[in-house]
Amino acid sequence: MTTTLAQVATAFLSRQGLAVSTVKSYEQTLLSLLKLHGSLSIELVDRQLLKDYLAGLDDLRYTTHNRHQAIISALFNFAVESGYIQSNPASRLSRRKPERERKEHKSDEIIRYLTPQELDILYDLLKKSNARMETIVRLLHRSGARIGELLSLELTQIFQSQRKFQVVGKGNKQRWCFYSEDAELALKNYIKYYRHPASTALFTAQHPTTKVVTPVSYEAVAADWREMIDQSEKLKGIRLHDLRHTFATERVGLMGIEELRALMGHENIQTTLRYQKVTSARAEIVAKSALENLTLSI
Repeated sequence: MTTTLAQVATAFLSRQGLAVSTVKSYEQTLLSLLKLHGSLSIELVDRQLLKDYLAGLDDLRYTTHNRHQAIISALFNFAVESGYIQSNPASRLSRRKPERERKEHKSDEIIRYLTPQELDILYDLLKKSNARMETIVRLLHRSGARIGELLSLELTQIFQSQRKFQVVGKGNKQRWCFYSEDAELALKNYIKYYRHPASTALFTAQHPTTKVVTPVSYEAVAADWREMIDQSEKLKGIRLHDLRHTFATERVGLMGIEELRALMGHENIQTTLRYQKVTSARAEIVAKSALENLTLSI
């Protein structure tokens, strides 16, 4: 029996653990591909077909175009893992590069960070959350660590007296992360009263039925996060990773760009310079607002 591209896409979108927002985003991205080729057998979708399809999306900005390509590639990776096809036809397709005539640049990707008002809402919601969630959020915001780096920590890797920990980031490079007093208080409270000592991991979870203790999974943390931020319309769409963006945005101008680069663990200085652009744009908005207020008061 022939399995169509649309059937594989349905199975791909029905996987357990996907957030509702993720499913909607994937559906919107794959819709045009499925309208054109959804009835085709998955085995007939080859590299040239996908190359031609992606070439037809020339009205999209390069960042959006690359996101489409990444989701399509993820779909075909799923097809390979599920045994529908032998290899991923999208795996060797080159990514579209930014075009100068369109005024596109590699730093065009929007950086989402939390405003002071959004942080106030978030920290109010944290009071009603669990101790593990509060500790993770405070450490992400105060240290700039990636969520994957934080969840891979062992208890012994935390230097509580010095308020720091060491992570292994991208490129297998080690770096130190430092955290604040409020994060320290949350961490001590979590370790003393809520962490399960049967595991060496810093952040743990216990199965409700078997009582087996394991390192907490990203999926469990992401579920807690979604449950919390869904309580506020103003936090809609905020990701755990945006706490890292917030950390960097708050520190631009307070330290040298090279020092911030080291704290963030960026291999390329251009990645760090994105936050300088964000801060400059934010300063322009504040300046214009101040001028308007001054003009009105004259």
